[in-house]
Amino acid sequence: MAGNIKRDLVRAAAKARQRAAAPYSKFKVGAALLTRSGEIITGANVESASYGLTCCAERVALFNALTSGKKDFIAIAVVARAPGGPMPCGACRQLLAEYAPQAAVWVAD
Repeated sequence: MAGNIKRDLVRAAAKARQRAAAPYSKFKVGAALLTRSGEIITGANVESASYGLTCCAERVALFNALTSGKKDFIAIAVVARAPGGPMPCGACRQLLAEYAPQAAVWVAD
């Protein structure tokens, strides 16, 4: 995959990160999902005081894409200020395995 596609996807995730709603942890995460047709769909984490209701950026991006009729994903970038980048949690990994099994996963800090 071309380097500029990865760069553009990471940039889109970094921009999405600015829209995160993380009033409790202050840990803002952005994600950008790339379709085979070249469309980029983004998401950011949304926290709740009830931790179990919090939704990760990866799932927000995936849900946004799926409910917009998008499918056939080839990559996702996840960006946060964490050494080495934020790794997707188990719930995100499960949904990515179901709906984007061929997608490359890129993380960046």
